[in-house]
Amino acid sequence: MATRTPPKQTSSHVSTIASNILSGQNPNPTKAQIKAVASSARGQDQTKGQKPR
Repeated sequence: MATRTPPKQTSSHVSTIASNILSGQNPNPTKAQIKAVASSARGQDQTKGQKPR
């Protein structure tokens, strides 16, 4: 039986930043906030490589 890896989780700090941006409470996020949310989303990607055409 193959063991499944647990899903990756976003820190509560990054989750709060993303929530505030998406809800409009933070309409002008800083570069650092954008990078934190983007890197978290990138880290959540579980696909390896690109899909074949």
